[in-house]
Amino acid sequence: MFGFGKKSLPDFAEAYLAKTSSKRPAKAIPLEQLRFAVIDTETTGFEIGRDRLLSIGLVIVAEDRIEVEQSGGWLIQQSDVPLNDAVRIHGIMPDESAEGEPEAEVLKDLLPRIADTIFVAHHTGFDLGMINSALFRHYALKLRNPWLDTAEMAIKTLDAFARTNYVAQRPPGLDEVCQQCDIRPMARHTATGDAFTTAEVLLSLCARLRRHLGRPLTAGDLPIHRG
Repeated sequence: MFGFGKKSLPDFAEAYLAKTSSKRPAKAIPLEQLRFAVIDTETTGFEIGRDRLLSIGLVIVAEDRIEVEQSGGWLIQQSDVPLNDAVRIHGIMPDESAEGEPEAEVLKDLLPRIADTIFVAHHTGFDLGMINSALFRHYALKLRNPWLDTAEMAIKTLDAFARTNYVAQRPPGLDEVCQQCDIRPMARHTATGDAFTTAEVLLSLCARLRRHLGRPLTAGDLPIHRG
């Protein structure tokens, strides 16, 4: 009852929580006033909770443009990186991962950068789940950002991916959406490259939706979910 043994959060985590609301932004807020943290991760595998982060790419989108100076990427130090299908895709070998930054330090650097933003990824559940798993492991913390999935937005925006009655319909992959949006992927299967490509997809989908509606976009036009 006195809270003995309760682990307090580090200052940077408290600052993130104080600044970041889990609520969706008010529907009337203009798109240009929203700040998006577009993220991609490369990992040791595809099982959240068991596999580990190997790299994180971050691209900030604000005022309807990519803020290159606010974007970045991290190579994360992990031991015993397996030579499996996931590693063969992104190419981060054990000796390269050994030269990375400690995971706890990367997360400490990441949190202030994504405070008070909308978390964006292509197939958000995986990237969000992997980061949350690492955050909980080190700091007993999870992200509270509202989030947007560009795969879901593509389904709602592009006729090629419109929902059908087919039960096994799958969400479109990043390459498929890039093809429909005439976007050339940058450094595919690297965290920074895929984050940048996803940011371009977000901007392209917003532009298409703006043309379709014939008016400036607001937060209520986007499939933003509560954190």
